[in-house]
Amino acid sequence: MNPTGAPATMPDLSCYTTNLLAHLAPDVPGVRRRFAEGVRLAVRLDLPPGELAFSHHPRVDRTGDGRELAYRGAAGWPAARAALLDTLHREQRVLATGNTRHLPWAAAHGRADAPHWLLIHEHRAGRWRVADHFTALTPFGDQEPFHGWIGDADLAAALAPVPDPPPETVRRDRLALGQETPLPPAGHYRWLTWQAAPPGDGAAPGPGTWSLRLETSLAAITGAFRTDATVLARYVDDLWAAARHHTYALAFAVADGRLHPESGAAASAAWGELPRTLRFAAQSAARGRPRPGVVDRAVEQLLSARQALGADLPPERTIMEQTLRDTGGPEGGEHR
Repeated sequence: MNPTGAPATMPDLSCYTTNLLAHLAPDVPGVRRRFAEGVRLAVRLDLPPGELAFSHHPRVDRTGDGRELAYRGAAGWPAARAALLDTLHREQRVLATGNTRHLPWAAAHGRADAPHWLLIHEHRAGRWRVADHFTALTPFGDQEPFHGWIGDADLAAALAPVPDPPPETVRRDRLALGQETPLPPAGHYRWLTWQAAPPGDGAAPGPGTWSLRLETSLAAITGAFRTDATVLARYVDDLWAAARHHTYALAFAVADGRLHPESGAAASAAWGELPRTLRFAAQSAARGRPRPGVVDRAVEQLLSARQALGADLPPERTIMEQTLRDTGGPEGGEHR
């Protein structure tokens, strides 16, 4: 068991979870371990053909005194600014939704709209101290963390709502906390605040029929890809996030001594290869050359790597089922 309780080098996460965990750390002790032990690839099974929804983890934002995060929004910047100042004064920091097109430090700056979480830590003399801990090699280039002060107009631009988000982006935002959460109306500035948590443990992803079993989830994903070649491009970011999350969980298992480093490295490599293969297949399909066999092989390699872990590490479904059993939820691999 690692005496520090965490890997010496923390693997990178998605933009949402990177800044979510940074936001939660002061209020939720051990939140990084809680997240690692809850990582899953839950997929909703009862949506129309070609439509997918993902839950990457149960809620990790529940505090010991019974709070959880919830979205808030405002239609215009003056109202949003006033609410952000109020939240900042009350909670000392704010997790807000930005737009990559308007973030000067983002690799997609000026090129692509996408929701992106960032932290607001302070306001002084018309300027805001902002932090974005996310780092990655993105399709637009290297994304590096940002910590600095920006002006009022710059923050207004940075938090500008994403125009006309597609359905997969809306679902991604609703499930960003691990469980389906109401969103402000489209076109509103958006941030998160603390509220009293309702009854329940936050483990169930939301309404509908969900697979909590990795093999079933991957079969649903590949089935959707075969049905419609455009599905690849719409959901590759979700699989990229899943790869980062699972690599993070594997790193904790290695640090704990539950998993041999070589086995962990092999499984992490298989997860890392999956989104790379999907991006290649999506680009090929866009050129009129679908490659379903390439996707199938990447999934088979991932499952083989997971199975090779053997008794060293429980598969994701075991972790998730144990969570549900411990809290009185269903024990099966699927949850309605």
